[in-house]
Amino acid sequence: MALKVELKPNEKIILGNSVITNGPNRARFFINGTAVILREKDILTAESADTPCKQIYFTIQMFYLSDEEVHNHDDYFKLVNDVIKAAPSTLIFIETINNQMLTNNYYKALKEAKKLIEYEKELFDNV
Repeated sequence: MALKVELKPNEKIILGNSVITNGPNRARFFINGTAVILREKDILTAESADTPCKQIYFTIQMFYLSDEEVHNHDDYFKLVNDVIKAAPSTLIFIETINNQMLTNNYYKALKEAKKLIEYEKELFDNV
């Protein structure tokens, strides 16, 4: 079954190793295959990874976009340990992310990392 993607005018999407930029009109297309796909709204740049949880998201994103089958998770686990030490209440989110990471399901790990970023924002807002 194909994945249906609808892009807003001028929206970008990563498809495999390519960035596709939509033209001035809405577009709809169907993708068959196994290439990695990441919409512009889900892409985090190195510059915008300005909090510890965003850095975790960015690291997972790099794993997801990578062509390599095996990844060195050392940097990821260092970031995770630092976040847990600073905010132990994040552990419930981290455990869910780790479960996805350990099975190389990076897309689902990214979805869970978004929840971690939202929680981090709540923590910062309450400080």
